[in-house]
Amino acid sequence: VLTGGHVRVESGFPGRCVTCGSLPGGISSTATPASLHIGGIYRENPAMAVVQLESGDHQPENGFVSPDTTSPGPLTRIDGSVLPFLGGFGKYQKQLIVLTWIPALFIGFSQYSDNFLLAQPNNTCIQPLANHSNQSTGGYSSLLDAPRNASARPASIYANGSYGGFGSGGQNDSTSTQCRCSNWTFELHTGLVQNVVTKWSLVCDSAWKVHIAKFSLLVGSIFGYLVFGILADWFGRHPVLIISVLFMLVFGLTVAFSVNVPMFSTLRFFEGFCLAGITLSLYVLRIELCLPGWRFSMTMVANFVVLGGQLLMPGVAYLCRDWQVLQVIIICPLVLMLSYIWIFPESLRWLLATQQYCRSKWIMGHIAKKNRVNMELDADNILTELQQALQKKPKKTCIVKMVGTRNLWKNIVVLCVNSLTGYGIHHCFARSMMDQDAQDTTMFHSFYVDYYTMAGIAVASCIALCPAVGLMGRRGGLLMFMIITALASLLQLGLLNLLGKYSVHLNIDSSDTLNKNFSIAFSIIGMFSSHAVSNLSIFFCAEITPTVIRGGGLGLVLASAGFGMLTAPIMELHNQKGYFLHHIIFACCTLICIICILLLPETRYQPLPETLADGESYTRQPLLPPRKPGEQRLLLAPSESSRDYTRVHDTPLHEPMKAGWFVTV
Repeated sequence: VLTGGHVRVESGFPGRCVTCGSLPGGISSTATPASLHIGGIYRENPAMAVVQLESGDHQPENGFVSPDTTSPGPLTRIDGSVLPFLGGFGKYQKQLIVLTWIPALFIGFSQYSDNFLLAQPNNTCIQPLANHSNQSTGGYSSLLDAPRNASARPASIYANGSYGGFGSGGQNDSTSTQCRCSNWTFELHTGLVQNVVTKWSLVCDSAWKVHIAKFSLLVGSIFGYLVFGILADWFGRHPVLIISVLFMLVFGLTVAFSVNVPMFSTLRFFEGFCLAGITLSLYVLRIELCLPGWRFSMTMVANFVVLGGQLLMPGVAYLCRDWQVLQVIIICPLVLMLSYIWIFPESLRWLLATQQYCRSKWIMGHIAKKNRVNMELDADNILTELQQALQKKPKKTCIVKMVGTRNLWKNIVVLCVNSLTGYGIHHCFARSMMDQDAQDTTMFHSFYVDYYTMAGIAVASCIALCPAVGLMGRRGGLLMFMIITALASLLQLGLLNLLGKYSVHLNIDSSDTLNKNFSIAFSIIGMFSSHAVSNLSIFFCAEITPTVIRGGGLGLVLASAGFGMLTAPIMELHNQKGYFLHHIIFACCTLICIICILLLPETRYQPLPETLADGESYTRQPLLPPRKPGEQRLLLAPSESSRDYTRVHDTPLHEPMKAGWFVTV
């Protein structure tokens, strides 16, 4: 048997030269090929090679992670053995879930604070420059027409034509003349008396600084998701949560005392960075606390709490009246989360998956005591196996190991593209609700109605998501909402252009009004479905990604969502130039996503994967149920999917000469 450049001859299985019939006498157990009977062809027992190949150790082929064919112990079956042994989804777990819901309200405040802190007001010049005073009438020059209340519109939802056009387009000459002013008066419609824009007069030539401030929070969140995702897999979910809260208090409160725009933007970057750590760690802890039947419902309740923060934000802003007070009110309640140092434990699932059994033993005892479970009734011998495994060293994994898998990395990439497309095209639909001619009026002409319309669409989307996922599963629900998004986008891009082109032939008198109504209808449908796609993609990724790299995988999909949201201020910064191409690109992405969603496995009622091998073992199932009770549901039979080909490269190559004779290479 050829192994590592040496020939090993086992006793009882000698080889005999076919040419001269002699035995290879004098060959040691580790003889090199040079000491063999050169020119002779030896016959060996093929069964011996098979036995040695089956018993030898091997490495995965080409660095890929192969599915684990050994039967898992009870410590690795957390959903099936460990959590039921500790009381299942007991009273203590439900209390911890509630503790993850409470901060979601203040997360919602922070995520939607830009709509108020950076809202563009109606501004009027009360003191023009001396050399241009003759251009004003009666000492006043209104820069914005009174009916045009675009600046009061939520900046993260709509493009702001009132200041986005300064310095570009056909308004260059008029705005350059009107912006020559030394003193302004502002009128906000968001409930605040003063915000960042009015404090530092960020209008006209300084309007671009508003976009940079919007970038800061989103870019900080993107980096935060990536960095804290890796740290959560390496150091744990609990330390990431506490550190994020501490720095969130520092940077968030410091934002309220900013002395200029650069300081405000820089601190907002770090605020977004820490906010991402809180959001990600709470999301992962919530997922890992639940049994399969509770994961989706508990996550949706947290989403509703975040939307509750969005709905309450205008009232909070109205009571605060000043942006600095509003910022302090948003951040200060997070001080209560410092108590999580003592009352919130580390994720037991992560500790067991990374083989930190000493800490796991203490937390299991604590959970059993809180749930009033008798640990002596141990039918699966969990405590016995835990005691035997106490000497094992921790085994942690980084998200980089994902590239060594065959299926897992594809699933994560597909969900990242889905999340990016959902949030990116959401802005396209919101932008389409504007009057395309004036670029500054919406269908309701009111800040509060616009704001609550967007919030209402989000709430309706989450409500519809619950029964859809319950009936069709994660993959079926995601596919349905993505198809609706694609249809709304394509109809808005294509059908409306056809109506305008053939309105004369179709005898349509009010084609403009019809186009506007269709555009609003398709926009509402598109925002409804794209919001569902984004939320479900994030949740789907949390279920597919194994526990050992769940923080990194969830960080990737949340960062992709951040990139999608970043397209809104980018388009505003360019005064909506290239908007149509922007919409076409994301419409094409929806078609690609529809095809890729079919490649995803279904995770409903399935236990969470704990290791990379568990993540690889997920198999795709057909969307429709089998016609016959005994019909095979899997697209790949278990016997074929579990077959291990990683040792083929170690098998000796044999060339048939005669019946029963082989040449050993």
